[in-house]
Amino acid sequence: MAYNFKKLNESIKGVEEWLKKEYTGLRTGIASPTILDSVLVEVYGSKMPINQVANIGIEDARVIRITPWDKTQSKAIEKAISLANLGVSVGIDDKGVRIFFPELTTDRRTLLVKTAKAKLEDAKVNIRSFRDDTWKEVEELEKKGGMGEDDKFRYKKEMQKIVDDGNVSLEALFAKKEKEVNS
Repeated sequence: MAYNFKKLNESIKGVEEWLKKEYTGLRTGIASPTILDSVLVEVYGSKMPINQVANIGIEDARVIRITPWDKTQSKAIEKAISLANLGVSVGIDDKGVRIFFPELTTDRRTLLVKTAKAKLEDAKVNIRSFRDDTWKEVEELEKKGGMGEDDKFRYKKEMQKIVDDGNVSLEALFAKKEKEVNS
């Protein structure tokens, strides 16, 4: 009976997606609207994501323009971004809100790379956990007589190859982010 590694593959893909999302939140001095994904604005008595109350666009490499559909909401948007503590400057003008991304210092770059490395390690720990769970399932299947010992060790090799490929993908994401931070 062949072991199905679909669950392991999906779990590893999930970890990769999580890491990508975490890396988009690491500000590198270049304007990126994804930094606003987690910011909620108090509008009409409820909290809403900025992209549901305004248009978000990039003015230049270090400035994001937010144009609220209701101009009276500019103050609320400015307040929400300031409270989110994103490390950016916020200003209001007649068209809406502008977010300014400061140049990165050497210290800040080092800190960002360190943070990216920590997130990479978290992702690797998750993958190891999924690998351990899969290995337990394979061992249980062997104990119940669902496979022989040779099959068990063949599946272990196959499982380790899937895990290694996942780790290579994570390392590639880290290398890309590190290059982006240091450029």
